[in-house]
Amino acid sequence: MHIHILYEDNHLLVVVKPVNVPVQEDASGDADLLTLLKDDLKRRYQKPGNVFLGLVHRLDRPVGGVMVFAKTSKAASRLADVLRKGNMRREYLAVVRGKPSKRQATLEHFLWKDSRKNKVHVVGSKSEGAKRAILDYKVIDQTADHSLVAVTLQTGRSHQIRVQLAENGTPLYGDQKYGKGLNRPGEQLALWAHRLEFPHPTTKEQLCFESLPPAVLPWQALKKEANIRM
Repeated sequence: MHIHILYEDNHLLVVVKPVNVPVQEDASGDADLLTLLKDDLKRRYQKPGNVFLGLVHRLDRPVGGVMVFAKTSKAASRLADVLRKGNMRREYLAVVRGKPSKRQATLEHFLWKDSRKNKVHVVGSKSEGAKRAILDYKVIDQTADHSLVAVTLQTGRSHQIRVQLAENGTPLYGDQKYGKGLNRPGEQLALWAHRLEFPHPTTKEQLCFESLPPAVLPWQALKKEANIRM
């Protein structure tokens, strides 16, 4: 499997995650990104034994786009701290069904995850286990039936973008879990990790990496090259 590397140094590895590849080993037994990258590092640098590669953040299996991994434990710890403090800017592109009522808005909900069913629900703020979820979105382009939106996360909850946009009346294209009535089996979930910005764990230089989704449906019907800055 070819994995596009955007950046690499002694501390970081930034790649474009392919769609439908799990980030780490799961019950499916399918090849996962973390293992593939470790094997690649071991081969390229002829390293004996195990190779360290720290998982800093996650993307759902159907989602593709920019991810950063840590090549040292020090980098992993510092990047985890950056993420925890909200200093890692994560921007996504999504194709949604329909048209949002506002061209640009901030969405805030409280979410609860049913771990047994791996599904997230919008709940009241005082519900047990509820976690606050905030994102900003901006409509970039529209067709008669779909909208291309840029999303910036303020929090990092499980399935957050999928749940919040569905609750807003515009579920993601291809999302069988949160838009089952509008999406057909076999459609690819249209969510892409487009931009990642964070300070380098040792030099503190502000780094920024971008990737665009592939030119296939439904992306190719919308102007993904348009101005997508929030």
